[in-house]
Amino acid sequence: MRLLIVEDNQDLAGLLAKGLNSAGLTSDRARTADDARAMLAVAQYAAVILDLGLPDDDGLNVLKDMRDQANATPVLVLTARGRVDDRVRGLQVGADDYLVKPFDFEELLARVQSLLRRPGAFLGRTLTIGNLVFDSVSRETRVGDQLLSIPVRETEILELLLRRINRVVPKTTVESQLFGSQEDLGSNAIEVYVHRLRKRLEAHGADARIQTMRGIGYVLNKAPR
Repeated sequence: MRLLIVEDNQDLAGLLAKGLNSAGLTSDRARTADDARAMLAVAQYAAVILDLGLPDDDGLNVLKDMRDQANATPVLVLTARGRVDDRVRGLQVGADDYLVKPFDFEELLARVQSLLRRPGAFLGRTLTIGNLVFDSVSRETRVGDQLLSIPVRETEILELLLRRINRVVPKTTVESQLFGSQEDLGSNAIEVYVHRLRKRLEAHGADARIQTMRGIGYVLNKAPR
């Protein structure tokens, strides 16, 4: 899933992105509050890691703007402000968690994963529909006893659809979650990936089908017998 890292220290932001990527979480990066606001306005993120000491504004103002706009995306504040009153204010403004620098990356990752496992969020290890089973840690997909070989992009789309079974996933959500704001995406790239994935599942007898809702997005449900 795609996260937004709001951090003006580019070395730290790069290390965070690298560590998250190794855990199967991709990310976009914003250096300033204005950049963060612009990216949040056009993309849907699974979670936000938010520094407070940004060069153009206090990160708490970004968080306040999110909550004022009814944006419920989970936010982990990552900051050098470690006093109790700082933590309390961050949580009162709308942070879901608060971690003080310096920090251990394994703890940060565990906190992010905890946010993503909350009801209605994006994370969960084993995803199943009918005879189709996907393990989000090993990245393995099985139909019954068959282990499928699925390219990375198709796997990412399958995971996103599995996390929203029987619900329409807008095409814009697929684009923002899997490809981000900085990747040049062809006009029909999503359709091509979905078509290939659909054919692959059909060929292996999966009890799942991907329906295209024209002009809207895609929905994964159990295939009729």
